[in-house]
Amino acid sequence: MKSTDLCLSSPGAEVVLATSSDEKYPPENIIDGSSETFWTTTGMFPQEFIISFHKCVKISKLTIQCYLVRSLRIEKSLSKDPVAFEVCIEKDLQYTEGALQTEEFSLPEFQATYLRFIIKSAFDHFVSVHTVTAEGVAENI
Repeated sequence: MKSTDLCLSSPGAEVVLATSSDEKYPPENIIDGSSETFWTTTGMFPQEFIISFHKCVKISKLTIQCYLVRSLRIEKSLSKDPVAFEVCIEKDLQYTEGALQTEEFSLPEFQATYLRFIIKSAFDHFVSVHTVTAEGVAENI
């Protein structure tokens, strides 16, 4: 089976929670497939967002494009609802002067129905998240 980006809104992924929102930079921008659009936080940390796949998926690689994120934790859940999350990755990101941070996480393949991204701290008062991609396949359950 061909691996695809499971986070794109077109196959049914959805941002079901974001701890801050600005109507000019909504959280849906994270999964629209464009690095030109983004979601921005409102200054306090931690901030988080949850992506729902609405079915079980197998993920082998995660990539995030963001700006000014200092510390990030990514969690997964297999529950029917966005609860019972387990930590996948916790990482301090490098500061990139005037450029997007692109972090790629190649992982042992895992299953998830939800991914939660927690921005624990930042290099400034605000951060932006431009894209999240999850390479993998949808399960036939």
